[in-house]
Amino acid sequence: MCRYLGMPKRTRKESQDINQFAASIVRQSTQDEPAPDQATISQVMRAMGRRGGLKGAATLNAKLSPAQRKKSAQRAAQARWGKKGAKQDSK
Repeated sequence: MCRYLGMPKRTRKESQDINQFAASIVRQSTQDEPAPDQATISQVMRAMGRRGGLKGAATLNAKLSPAQRKKSAQRAAQARWGKKGAKQDSK
């Protein structure tokens, strides 16, 4: 004798609005997770910034000629260590 009586009953209501359904999914996915502390956020952002910065510098240096790299380095040094009142060389 077979005890299978058809498909199982649905667990959610059929009359639920799509917006209510979306809101319930958001509520379920965010309710039990604690907010990360400031130290964790800072550590993750620092790692992401460093990773992107290292890739960006390598890509930029590969595209520039030695003369362009030298000029860029001189402008950066002047901006960082130059006198405050001195006029900086543009391009």
